[in-house]
Amino acid sequence: MGRMDGRAAVVTGGARGIGAAVARVFAAEGARVTVADVLDAEGQEVAAELGAPARFRHLDVTEPDDWAALLADAEEAGGPVSVLVNNAGVLAFGTIEEQAPEDFRRVLDVNLYGAWLGLHTLAPALRRSGDGVVVNISSTAGLMGYANIGAYVASKWGLRGLTKSAALELAAGGVRVCSVHPGPITTPMTAAMDDSIAAGQPMARFGTPEEVARMVLFLVTEATYSTGSEFVVDGGATTGSMIVAEE
Repeated sequence: MGRMDGRAAVVTGGARGIGAAVARVFAAEGARVTVADVLDAEGQEVAAELGAPARFRHLDVTEPDDWAALLADAEEAGGPVSVLVNNAGVLAFGTIEEQAPEDFRRVLDVNLYGAWLGLHTLAPALRRSGDGVVVNISSTAGLMGYANIGAYVASKWGLRGLTKSAALELAAGGVRVCSVHPGPITTPMTAAMDDSIAAGQPMARFGTPEEVARMVLFLVTEATYSTGSEFVVDGGATTGSMIVAEE
């Protein structure tokens, strides 16, 4: 018997990276998973790999009509959605002075507005399920500042705050809302980043999407007295000090 038998879950950004890993873990535990993404070919591959009852649905998280269609489809497939993982995200580099306004807006639209729109659309279904859980994938950039990715930092701090507001609003309806804050994780988004980023961490390596997925599974299935809280998966990067190698 799987820990998510009978539950319907939606994972945004589910075509690759952390989202695909979460979808795989959920499916392995018996969930009906909707893999949602704008990357149609890659998302269809993930859904096909998982088999029935997993399915892929095209979703631009910034489009209300896409969310409404996804919800209708997911509920028609079998009961209210009880798990939402807001994982879709984009990254844009540039200093505050150099970055184009449209690039800043795009990052906030996908990373923050998209998550809000998912909560806005799915909240009634999450309440109807009787055991709704929302996991917002933030970042260590939602706990501290980083240079040259100001839009990403702003979006992830915003997502952390949205998590707390949603937790307060939805608790009476039996819905828990938490945020996960990964450090450097090996994904397509971080493919261009140098391994030295993790060199000074207590655990001097990039994490894997599967390590984040296991934290998400824990929050959905085990952390039944946690809401509005942050859970960090970062190899110790935010502990407050960096290890200096001896010469």
